[in-house]
Order: sequence, then C-alpha cells, then structure tokens
Amino acid sequence: MSLATKEGVPRYMNQGITLLLFFSFAFGANAQSKDFLLIKRGGNQKSQIRFYPGEDITYKSKKLGYFVTDRIESLDTDYIYLTENILSPSDILEVDIRNKDQRNRTLRNLTALFLGAGGILMTVEAVNSLYQQGQLQIDGGVAITSGILIGTGLALMTLRYKTFENTTGYGIQIIILTIE
Repeated sequence: MSLATKEGVPRYMNQGITLLLFFSFAFGANAQSKDFLLIKRGGNQKSQIRFYPGEDITYKSKKLGYFVTDRIESLDTDYIYLTENILSPSDILEVDIRNKDQRNRTLRNLTALFLGAGGILMTVEAVNSLYQQGQLQIDGGVAITSGILIGTGLALMTLRYKTFENTTGYGIQIIILTIE
C-alpha cells in the first residue's frame, strides 16, 4: 500500500493543493466587491486613504465642533451610515487619519529608529565606561551624537499627518463597487 500516485507525488499533497485552491477561490470571490469611503488629498495615489464598512472613523462634522469616533455600517451613493449617525461626505469637516495614513507608519518607524539608536548609543557608552573605568563617564562626542539622534526622533514625531481637512477639490468620495 503506497502513498504515492503514478506520477510520484504523494496523494496527500494533491489533496492539500486542491483544498488550498478551493479556499483561495472562496475567499478571493468574497473580497472582490467592496464599497469604500475614499479620502483624497490630491491626484497622487499615496495620498488616498480608504475606509471600509466595519472600520472605525474619527471625524468632525459641521453640526458638531468636536471629533467623534463611530463605526461605518454601510455606504450608498450619497450617505455614510454609521452606528450612531448618518452623514453626507460634504458634512465632514475633518477626519483623524493618524492610524490610517501609510505615510505615518514610515514616520513612526523612522522616529523609533532615531530614538532607539540615540538611546542605545548612550546606554552602550555608559555600560562600556562602567566596565572599563569603573565609573560613569560619557564621552562628549557620543553625548552629542546621541543627543542629535534623540532630537531628530523627537522632531519627526511632530511631522506625522494628524487630520485630513475636507477643503480640497478632491475631498471625500464614496466609491460603490458592484460586480454583476
């Protein structure tokens, strides 16, 4: 009783590949028709942010003077249906994009890199001086370099994109994708 087929490929591998293809088609077909809320700052695709039904959105509307966080339930051509509210895209003044904008991830990673490098450089110099000289003594050049790295990291913290103001011509659009 052999586990191999005539071609020399084990039978369980053929069954595994068949199951993998079945599940990828099943999940792929489900993911094709998605409606989304598109926020555009300009014509560049990198400045586009998408919000899908089921995601939380933090916004400031014309009626309220403060930010509100709500979950998007569904979308149609004119309105955004939220858990607690129904909005028109033109009613939205600002959207908080701190956690959605991909450019913020890059800035967050650079911030962590500079802050971490400055902290590690200072720590290594302190441990090295304690080990070699028996007392805490940090070299001036290392202190300056570490300070520059930490200062750069702190400066990068302020550069992140915080909100999108709905003042541009592109603004906020609702995109409805239907497959027929």
